[in-house]
Amino acid sequence: MPPVGEVVAAATGRSGMVLGGGAAAAAVGGGEDAVVMQVAGAEGQDTVITINCPDQAGLGCDLCRTILEFGLRITRGDVSTDGQWCFVVFWVVPRSPSIKVRWANLKNRLMSMCPSNYPMTFYPEITQPGPSQFYLLKLFSADRKGLLHDVTHILSELELIIQRVKVSTTPDGRVIDLFFITDGMELLHTKERQEETCSMLIATLGPSISCEILLAEGFQQGFSSLPPTISEELFRLELADSDNCSRSICAEMKRMQKATINFDNTLSPAHTLLQINCADQKGLLYDILRTMKDCSIQVTYGRFWSDKKGFREVDLFIKQADGKKIIDPEKQDALSSRLRSEMLHPLRVMIVNRGPDVELLVANPVELSGKGRPRVFYDATFALKALGICIFSAEIGRQTASERQWEVYRFLLDDSNEFPMSNSLVNRNRVVDRVRKTLLGCYN
Repeated sequence: MPPVGEVVAAATGRSGMVLGGGAAAAAVGGGEDAVVMQVAGAEGQDTVITINCPDQAGLGCDLCRTILEFGLRITRGDVSTDGQWCFVVFWVVPRSPSIKVRWANLKNRLMSMCPSNYPMTFYPEITQPGPSQFYLLKLFSADRKGLLHDVTHILSELELIIQRVKVSTTPDGRVIDLFFITDGMELLHTKERQEETCSMLIATLGPSISCEILLAEGFQQGFSSLPPTISEELFRLELADSDNCSRSICAEMKRMQKATINFDNTLSPAHTLLQINCADQKGLLYDILRTMKDCSIQVTYGRFWSDKKGFREVDLFIKQADGKKIIDPEKQDALSSRLRSEMLHPLRVMIVNRGPDVELLVANPVELSGKGRPRVFYDATFALKALGICIFSAEIGRQTASERQWEVYRFLLDDSNEFPMSNSLVNRNRVVDRVRKTLLGCYN
């Protein structure tokens, strides 16, 4: 990647290394499409996504969230905006060979996120999506280990987003799964989309299952609150390295704590240069831009890439919502502290007792816009399947704590003879290790 000096030149107007405005439009052919993709020709190669559209607050965060939702990793990127028009380039790869990316669908989703003040003669297909409709997917099948993740994997490939789950097992070994879902493609009201969903579930899981999709009218995101003692521990603002983690988890956290965050106000007359060097992990760029969005920090220019040692370098030219640089040391310290917290603890994982049973808790902060983190349910169920642990029930909800809203995933686990957890700290730590590392991208 070019050195930061070239980015500085762009920010200060002394070079054209980072495109903006009309130059960006010319670079992608004058505006035939807001999103252009050069799909990789072979496994391991990067797909290049170019986005050229009017700007809006938090657009970079929204784009990164969608890319994360499709199971992709951003290897590097360039971002530029003049406040009215933005130009973004992402180099992406699937996180796992098992992930089948629907590139055309991803393009359509990214197109729908671009602001709609285009000339309609050029962009008739771009519309602002309305509120998502909730649907109920009823699934009946024989019970087996890993079933919940297998269903989740199929729904993820179909761009169906799980909002809530109810799982129950009958005395004869049958399982009834109720998934409250929304459709990223906004097509689940059609018979064709419903038939596609059920057909793919039956083809993948076997003919012994049956499914039904209904409109979930009056759906409410109900959730039973956590006990105060558990809530206090899960949502603490600061977590010690030794809290509820094994040696391997603590090593991962110490690696993340090596992050350096520096502010420089000497290189640009209009922007503060924020430089971050830290260990790479799943969703890192999303977490950084989510923090910028929630703190009302404007990113005018940005460049990010990963080195061969697994560390990521991020250079962002930023300013406050009032258009001023961040010069006050207290404001710099507050932003630095918030970034460290979001990078070190983007997700919370712990195991607790729930009466005689064992419960896994996973929590992540919700954006101020109300949007949650993608693929958390997918990754948690993937980790539990890899360990051979059955899930008796699952619940997704939201809870307010530490002056912010959290999305909480609750899994009631099978305390079997093959994997006892009630009186085994080693096995509990093993579950927390596996789930947290999967969430951070160590396992896919």
